[in-house]
Amino acid sequence: MPVPDGLVGERVDAALARLLGFSRTRAAELAESGGVAVDGRTVGKSDRLSADGWLEVSLPESATPAAAEPVAVAGMSVVYADDDVVVVDKPVGVAAHPSPGWDGPTVVGALAAVGHQVATSGPAERQGIVHRLDVGTSGLMVVAKSEVAYSVLKRAFKGRTVEKTYHALVQGHPDPSAGTVDAPIGRHPTASYKMAVVAGGKDSVTHYETLEAMAGASLLEIQLETGRTHQIRVHMAAVRHSCVGDLTYGGDPRLAERLGLARQWLHAVRLGFEHPVTGRWLLLSSEYPDDLAHALDIMREGAR
Repeated sequence: MPVPDGLVGERVDAALARLLGFSRTRAAELAESGGVAVDGRTVGKSDRLSADGWLEVSLPESATPAAAEPVAVAGMSVVYADDDVVVVDKPVGVAAHPSPGWDGPTVVGALAAVGHQVATSGPAERQGIVHRLDVGTSGLMVVAKSEVAYSVLKRAFKGRTVEKTYHALVQGHPDPSAGTVDAPIGRHPTASYKMAVVAGGKDSVTHYETLEAMAGASLLEIQLETGRTHQIRVHMAAVRHSCVGDLTYGGDPRLAERLGLARQWLHAVRLGFEHPVTGRWLLLSSEYPDDLAHALDIMREGAR
């Protein structure tokens, strides 16, 4: 693969850690074992990646994410299913698919446990996955079951024809109360586990509207044109209205503790898309889970 623009100038170990989701130590060990080459030349952990280089990484079998194990997930419900698609209401603490460094429950594994066979398209660990929700974000997610559904839905998400609506409880009161955040997102320049608004990042567009204002916070309805990693969380933090409970992106830890929140207040409430085979428009919705509903009740009572 060509060296990604965002990794140009990075040390090999740091770049691999970001690219593959490995720890820096594991990435360094991979480089020192001779598993990394640029333009056909083996490089060490402290070498730096250059622009226009061709990066090759030879992963040992143990470093490749395994296909998801069928494991039932309490609290995950199927809200729609047919021969081509399945839509789930994903609870917090569940990843979309297996990945390096994550050994917790996954949507793919949970579907396998209840007998849903998903499309075989895509890498083994994320077959059928056409979009993702963060581990700490709950709500609606569609998975392809047939190969044609996988292909059509991937194009739909890329073409921005899927309606993705979220509700977020954010700190303070956005001004204006409704608007658009249009700012590029890429890796944080100093904290590789985070994303940030950065020059040269990927085009990212978030539309928001205030549904309810209360003491110290606002409940927003948010629609995404793009689907970047942590997009809502990054954009809200960038306009100084971090999601309540989001300690990674500027949330107030005292407020999170008062509300009993162990994650960001963010929920995928509606998902609309054209069925990839029948062409029928599907629009599905999800109620707030208990932890978010409880926190919202407290805020409505005037907690600051």
